[in-house]
Amino acid sequence: MALTKLIEKIRSYGKLVMFSHTIFSFSFALVSMVLAANGLPSISTVFWIVVCFLGARTGANAINRVIDAKIDAKNPRTAGRQIPKGEMKTGEVVVFTAVCFLVMLYGAYRLNWVCFALSPVALFLLIIYSYCKRFTFLCHLILGVTCACAPVGAWLAVTGKLELVPLFMGAANTLWVAGFDIIYGSQDYDFDTKNGLHSIPVTFGVKNALRIAMLFHTVTLICLVIIGLLVPQFGFIYDVGVAIIAALFVTEYRMVSPTNLTNVNIASYSVNQLVSIVLLVFGLLDAFV
Repeated sequence: MALTKLIEKIRSYGKLVMFSHTIFSFSFALVSMVLAANGLPSISTVFWIVVCFLGARTGANAINRVIDAKIDAKNPRTAGRQIPKGEMKTGEVVVFTAVCFLVMLYGAYRLNWVCFALSPVALFLLIIYSYCKRFTFLCHLILGVTCACAPVGAWLAVTGKLELVPLFMGAANTLWVAGFDIIYGSQDYDFDTKNGLHSIPVTFGVKNALRIAMLFHTVTLICLVIIGLLVPQFGFIYDVGVAIIAALFVTEYRMVSPTNLTNVNIASYSVNQLVSIVLLVFGLLDAFV
């Protein structure tokens, strides 16, 4: 009985923080780590990078549910989430968030002094993002920058210094996430407008928002191509992966339009999960083969 309750609680937390979406940015972090080390770094470094990533990502999603609880309760699309429904108490999730962030900070401490010194910056971004839609349409880009801490942080964890490759990795990660977050946010255009929330779809209209998202993803591809040129380990296999990602982007924009947002979840999440997997598989293959 106790085991059953424990399993259900774990499932609830997994749903709360959308654990199935962990692949977003994780691929960028792992590829960045391997490139920085020119192979696999020590087991200890890999372990603490993963710990930092999971702590940061899980804590950020949990605190987002707390900060947005009242907004989620008003929105029919999100009213079924655990806190609005009363399935989880706010205090419980706050404690869970604090534990996740402490784990991230300790992991950064175990990596090197650069990561530990910069960890408060990452922590600030992880928390402030959830408030951004209350005052700026740039919330999508701020989310992207927050996610980009993963590949940049992984590089710093291995080398302790910032170079050109992780900056382009971070730029690609930022614009990729911002792009599909714009697509996802388009479905809340009416709700956000009525409730005074800010987003690119609200500010520029859904039609122009999709165009901006497409622009972001185009620049993402350019960044990925530049990375391929900068990294000696990358060659034909990586190039094939980038070509597949380009095809997935095209597919994504064929699935949505200003007048038909039925497939928004598939276009923004499912397709981009494939993008992340392709980058991970083809990036690691070329790095090691």
